[in-house]
Amino acid sequence: MAAREPEPRRIAAQNRRARFDYFIEDTMEAGLILTGTEVKSLRGGRASINEAYAGLKNGELYLFNAYIPEYGQAGRWLQHETKRPRKLLVHRRELSKLMGAIKQKGITLIPMSVYFNDRGIAKVEVGLAAGKKKHDKRESEKERTWQRDKARLMRDRG
Repeated sequence: MAAREPEPRRIAAQNRRARFDYFIEDTMEAGLILTGTEVKSLRGGRASINEAYAGLKNGELYLFNAYIPEYGQAGRWLQHETKRPRKLLVHRRELSKLMGAIKQKGITLIPMSVYFNDRGIAKVEVGLAAGKKKHDKRESEKERTWQRDKARLMRDRG
């Protein structure tokens, strides 16, 4: 009997604009404390982290403004609050590193994606981000267009 390969991480929500709007300096994985209906709803794949950010509250790391819709099959009394702050689990050493980075000017924590690892546990990929100016965004757009055109030319030439 052949050993089964671990399945790749299953993405539940992704922030596609993060790399366009910010310079991502570093990324790290954090655990996410969720209720039962939040996990069920995340598995449905309708969550949104486009407007979300991570920050400190009472010396702990939280995910703010992440939208996880209500779970349709559960009763009204079992539902969760859709945009509540959710605690992120990181090691103490990582937390102190993040706290130092947040105190710097212009650095923020942006969730890049929410996914389930191979054990079925919900995780968040958090990026240390510095905001881009308008001219930086235009430059990124030009670079992306050039890469696309270059790939098209190479494909057409053979």
